Amino acid sequence: MSRSARGGARPAPSTQLGLPAASALVIGSIIGTGVFALPSALAPYGPIALVAFAVVTLGALALAVTFGALSQRVPASGGPYVYAREAFGEFTGFLNAWSYWITAWAGNAAIVVAWVGYVEVFVNTGHRTGISILIALVGLWIPAAVNLSGVRSTGAFQVITTVLKFVPLILMATLGLLFIDPDNFGAFNASDQSALGAISAAGAIALFSYLGLEAASVVAGRVRAPERNVPRATVYGTLACAVIYLLGTLAVFGTVSHGELGASTAPFTDAANNIAGGTWAGDAVAVAAIVSGIGALNGWTMLCAEMPYAAARDGLFPEAFAKLRGTSGVPAFGIVASTVLASLITVFSYTRFEDVFTRIVLLSVLTAVIPYLFSAAAQLYWLLARGRGGLSTRRLARDGTVAVLAMAFSYWSIQGSGYQTVYYGLFVLLLGLPVYVWLKRDRGEYGVEVTGGPQVPRTRAPETPSPVTRIPRPRRPRRSFLRHHD
Repeated sequence: MSRSARGGARPAPSTQLGLPAASALVIGSIIGTGVFALPSALAPYGPIALVAFAVVTLGALALAVTFGALSQRVPASGGPYVYAREAFGEFTGFLNAWSYWITAWAGNAAIVVAWVGYVEVFVNTGHRTGISILIALVGLWIPAAVNLSGVRSTGAFQVITTVLKFVPLILMATLGLLFIDPDNFGAFNASDQSALGAISAAGAIALFSYLGLEAASVVAGRVRAPERNVPRATVYGTLACAVIYLLGTLAVFGTVSHGELGASTAPFTDAANNIAGGTWAGDAVAVAAIVSGIGALNGWTMLCAEMPYAAARDGLFPEAFAKLRGTSGVPAFGIVASTVLASLITVFSYTRFEDVFTRIVLLSVLTAVIPYLFSAAAQLYWLLARGRGGLSTRRLARDGTVAVLAMAFSYWSIQGSGYQTVYYGLFVLLLGLPVYVWLKRDRGEYGVEVTGGPQVPRTRAPETPSPVTRIPRPRRPRRSFLRHHD
C-alpha cells in the first residue's frame, strides 16, 4: 500500500449528492456534445446506423441494470474499479481503474472537440486550428475550476446545465419528427461493408453517446443513501437519454440530406435551420449544445478524479490522487492531472488527425468497454457463486440473463472498434503495468508475501467495504487409483 494509505485514516468525502443531483450527473455525463456531433459521425454508414443505435441502446440498458444491481451490493465510490477488485482481486481492479481513467480524460477531449464545433457557429467560423485549440482549452479548464471549488457547486452546476439542455433536445426529438423527408436518408447502407459489418462499426461509435451511464456508481461514496439512489439514478437516467437519443438522431437523419450531414460540424443546428428556416433555431440549438457540453465536461471531470481517488486510497494508484483539498474534500490532483492530459491529447489531435472526433471516440469507447466487461463479469460471478443461496430462481435467471447480455454487448463493442483502435487501446492499457509494478514495489510485496519494508496492517478506503470472507467448500475424498496387491 502507498505510504499515505498506511498512515492514519483520511477524512471521507462528504455525501452531498441526493437523487436529483445523482440523476443529473448520469444524464449530464451521458448527454454531452457527443449526441450533437454523433449524426455526422454516423452519416457515412447511412440509415443502417439507426439500427446500430437501437442495438447499442439495448446493450446500454443491460449495462445500466447491471450497474444498478452492483451498486446495491457494493455502494462505494469507484464503480467498475471496486466491482472488479472485489470479485477478481487487486490487479484486475487496478487495470479497470487505469482503463477507466484513460476513458475519462480521453473522453473529455472528444467532448470538447464536438463542443468547439458548436461554439464555432458563432466565433471562428473559418475553423482556424489555433483558435479552435484555444477554445477547446477554455472548455476543458472551466469545468475543472468548478470541480475544484467543491462537490456542492459541482452538483448544483450539473442540475442547471441538465435542465437547460434537455428542453431543446426534447423539442428536436418530438417536433423534428414532423418534418422528416424520406429522400434525406439516402442509401440504407451507404458504407462499403456488409450489413453486419456496418452495424458493428456504427455501433462502436454510437456507444460513445452512452458513456457515463455508470457515473452515479463511480461517485457512490458522495451520494446520500447510495443503495437506493444510485440504482435509480443509473437506470432512470439511461432510459431518459435513450428516448432522446433515438428520436433526436432519427429527426436529424430525416431533416438533413445525407451528403450535407456527412460534412456538417453542427448537425443539430443544420436540422433546426432546415425545420424553422433562417438561422435563429439553429443558433438556439447551438447554445443548447454549448451548455450541454459544459455540463458533460463538468460531470466527467469529477469522474476523472473519483476513480483514481478510490484506487489510490487502496494503494492501487499513485498516492497523490488520494489527497483531498478544502472542506469539501476535493481530489485536486486528479482533477488537474486529468485536465492536463485531456488538453495534451486535444492539441495533438487537432494538429495530427483530420477526423479528430471519431478517432478519440473509438479510443474512449474501447477503454470504457473493458471496465464494463469486467463489471458484467463480476455480477455474473457473484450470481453463480452466491446468488443461488439468496435469490429466487426467477430473479437469478433474470439477473443472470441481463449480465450475460451486458457481457456479450461489451465483446461486440470491442470487435466493432476496429483493429487499429484495439491496437492503440491495448497499448495504453498495458502502459499501466509499470505503474502497478512501482506500486507493488513501494508496498514491498511480491505475490502474497512481504519481502521487505515495514510490516504494517493494510487499510482500505473508508467508503469501500472489505471483501466478503470466502468459506471454503468441503472437499470430497479423492478416489485412489492405486490398488493393494496381495
